[in-house]
Amino acid sequence: MKKISRLNIEQAIKLQEKLKEEIILQAPFSSSEEIKTIAGSDLHFSLGDKFAYAGIVVLSFPEMEILESVVLKRKVSKLFPYLASLLSFREIPYLIPAFKKLKIEPDVIFCDGQGIAHPRKMGLATHLGIILDKPTVGCAKSLLYGRYEKMPESFKGSYNYLKGMKGEIIGAVLRTKDNVRPVFVSPGHKMNLKLAIEIVLKCCPQYRLPEPLRYAHQVTRITAR
Repeated sequence: MKKISRLNIEQAIKLQEKLKEEIILQAPFSSSEEIKTIAGSDLHFSLGDKFAYAGIVVLSFPEMEILESVVLKRKVSKLFPYLASLLSFREIPYLIPAFKKLKIEPDVIFCDGQGIAHPRKMGLATHLGIILDKPTVGCAKSLLYGRYEKMPESFKGSYNYLKGMKGEIIGAVLRTKDNVRPVFVSPGHKMNLKLAIEIVLKCCPQYRLPEPLRYAHQVTRITAR
């Protein structure tokens, strides 16, 4: 199969349509108490897109203690165009090698992007989850796709459902901290929405964004300096 970074836009959309048939929206956990480790992933490109820095941080759950951190620097050869609905084709070629460097296999992976809250249900978290065959959660700072009736109430834990064009529930607009902007949570692969919301909230003891994503963001930026 051609490397996904070398596909054109039409080929990428066709691949998403094919892969969405493999999505599993059932988690291998009966509750969050069975989860022991959670990874956060992040990708940063240097000025001029000459190098990519893929960062993965694995934390204990629910303690949120860092267990392992990997940042992989790769020279950029062929970079897929930046299109929000095709973000995975730009990032996955660099994230996968970083995940392969981990010594600790995480139970769940957080992505700074969408899961099934996507026009073809194939956001970054879903695509990555299918490739790695791991439970994934998309936790995005902004809305890509879908609609919701109103903003959730201002307290932590409040949420409203995010729905697709046919009215199906595809995610949640979730308040992770009192009086701050919500995040957009959707299951990626091997995950359900109820559990995704629960673990995102447990990973936000102080800040708006889950700790695994915050730490992954920090290590990639520090390494890229």
